[in-house]
Amino acid sequence: MLSTLLQPMNLADPIQAPPRRVMTWAPAQTSREVLLSREWLVTNGLGGFASGTVSGVRTRRYHGLLVAALPIPFGRMMMWSQLREELVFGQDEVISLGSGGARGQLDLRGTDHLSEFRLEEGLPVWTFRVRDFQLEKRLFLPHRQNTVLVSYQLSGSGGPRPRLRVRPAVHFGHYEANVARLPEAPYQITGRDGRYEITSPAPQSPPLRLCLHGGTCEFKNHPGRIDRVVFRSERERGYDYEGELWSPGVFQVDLPENEAATLIGSTESWEKIQALTPSVARQAESERRARLLEQALPAARHGMAAELILAADQFVITPASRADAETSGDERRTIIAGYHWFTDWGRDTMISLEGLTITTGRTVEAGYILRLFAKYARHGLIPNLFPDREKEGLYHTADATLWFFHALGRYLAATNDSATLESLLPTLCDIAEHHLRGTKFNIHVAPEDGLLVQGEEGYQLTWMDAKMDDWVVTPRRGKAVEINALWYNALELLAAWLHETGDATTAQRYRDHAQRARRSFNERFWYADGGYLYDVVDPPDGRDDNSIRPNQIFAISLDHPVLQKDRWASVLAVVEKELLTPVGLRSLSPHHPDYKKNYHGDLKTRDAAYHQGTVWGWLIGPFIDAWLKVYPNELATAHEFLRAFPRHLDEAGLGTISEVFDAEAPHLARGCIAQAWSVAEVLRCWVKTAPR
Repeated sequence: MLSTLLQPMNLADPIQAPPRRVMTWAPAQTSREVLLSREWLVTNGLGGFASGTVSGVRTRRYHGLLVAALPIPFGRMMMWSQLREELVFGQDEVISLGSGGARGQLDLRGTDHLSEFRLEEGLPVWTFRVRDFQLEKRLFLPHRQNTVLVSYQLSGSGGPRPRLRVRPAVHFGHYEANVARLPEAPYQITGRDGRYEITSPAPQSPPLRLCLHGGTCEFKNHPGRIDRVVFRSERERGYDYEGELWSPGVFQVDLPENEAATLIGSTESWEKIQALTPSVARQAESERRARLLEQALPAARHGMAAELILAADQFVITPASRADAETSGDERRTIIAGYHWFTDWGRDTMISLEGLTITTGRTVEAGYILRLFAKYARHGLIPNLFPDREKEGLYHTADATLWFFHALGRYLAATNDSATLESLLPTLCDIAEHHLRGTKFNIHVAPEDGLLVQGEEGYQLTWMDAKMDDWVVTPRRGKAVEINALWYNALELLAAWLHETGDATTAQRYRDHAQRARRSFNERFWYADGGYLYDVVDPPDGRDDNSIRPNQIFAISLDHPVLQKDRWASVLAVVEKELLTPVGLRSLSPHHPDYKKNYHGDLKTRDAAYHQGTVWGWLIGPFIDAWLKVYPNELATAHEFLRAFPRHLDEAGLGTISEVFDAEAPHLARGCIAQAWSVAEVLRCWVKTAPR
């Protein structure tokens, strides 16, 4: 049985009433499957994380207690994979807690003792009941440290107190590496004065440092392999799914009365690891999370929005690999697009910026992000993504740069930061000029009508970017509807900014380009027979694409709508009828022959469905923006479009919002368990439409 307890925030002292999400577990009434399909996530502000299933079973290669975000050339590394826990009564009675599995077998017996899982302030807490004892387990990562703390506290009476026995297991490697056999050369563990270090045979690989704070501890050196560890999600996704782990031995702990014992794992120096006691470090993290709530917009400080404020924090990071891009007076910030496998993507960052940083009151960090990406502009483009372990970005995108204008516009509206505007204006004008005369990937303004063309063989340049080997699933080459809506919006924003700063001549030049594009847009993109907009016009094969896709909604939703107003209601009605679901918009109408109702299977099968019907949660944001332009007095109706998301916070990634969903009911969550633009847009619109 799942139940959610959303406690109202006490704004005078939010630390006393943090958001709580409770998942109660009754083995006799509920399938164990729920413990395998519900996942938790804790991040460290560097891009590193810990994650797993509620049951303790690692179903993904990304599951582990510490994925450290390390400088180049390492990137994100799986440093601590697994932890098995047992309570030992007397000499030989052993009771397993949680779950695991080896030799191809899945062991869920330990879940019988799990009575509750909950998130407190977004952080996981497990409660186990064994006989008359209760064991509470907590996990968190100190902010901007590659360190994890796992704490245990035993309460109750009823005979001799049991000992806690924990066995860590590791398999160092890049976090996206396929699961595989361990290296033939063994790992080694060394220890002195309660400090232990596990080292890898790989050259220059950092060690994992382990120590235990609190309680009476004994370490038994008993190294060995754990073979045939099965990752069932990887099997379902068509990847290698059996691997090995190495364990150094066992920590045995006598837990003191009314005091926690904490096992610490880290790649940091010993001085940094032990600078704060676990209780002080946990209090510091609690206070940091309270400040996140206090600085958010008032409507975001309670209920589901408060949970999403904490979920939003998981994506805003200080990247470890790009110190060379630090600008004078700025700290480095960027946005991770999604967990577990995404890095920072330009498109996702700019779409997410308002919800993750402005709604949350983190406008200073929004400025850092915008100025950082502007520093990386090349050939009139900002990076599409920064691959892990790389300093330089990839630029194969037609829309990320145009979303940059949108994000900057929302930032300036919230901050009136004229200094940032003035510093970025040369870059913004350079971007516009590159688009007008043509830049990489055949991105250019067509001289005959002023519309923006994009597309090059073998590249997927719009947000519908699925590609498998040489197969571009939705190439959309030509004049794409949302690219031109974004281009018009960017030109109008730039013209207004130039006018504000006194450059009326250049402002008028860009406004003239904008008006020409707008006239052409309304002539070329209107599909009169259907009452909606073509998705792509003037493609290489000459056949305009009248597929009903959500991309047309941006012709209404942006600050400067390119579509003439008398057509808004018709477009909105088609999108609502064909694409709207309780968890976002479908990427393609169910009536299209290429429509796929489920997103599952191996990579090729998933990519074939990724933008061919699959629902995207983030698209609910622009839909609501468009709805409120057509029906400005229907705030309550707009809020109802978000009604399914509170329930979704009990599914998949607990307390956060998934990347995509199946196109048809029950709209199962798929893809990443935590996606930046999903959280950002739902949070932004939840606050925007909240009852006044």
